[in-house]
Amino acid sequence: MIFLLVLLLLALVLFGFGFVVPLLWIAAAVVLIVWILGFARHRRGHRGRGRRYAGSRR
Repeated sequence: MIFLLVLLLLALVLFGFGFVVPLLWIAAAVVLIVWILGFARHRRGHRGRGRRYAGSRR
């Protein structure tokens, strides 16, 4: 989850610098696509399991 947040932050920073350097728009778009795909893959992979540590209460 932290990795996805770092990717989102990186995409936002690259979009901000994209106004100054047009080549960074491409890099920002790639990072954003990777973030969206990772988020979608993560959501699909945990379907039906419920909470991650729901059964580990002591």
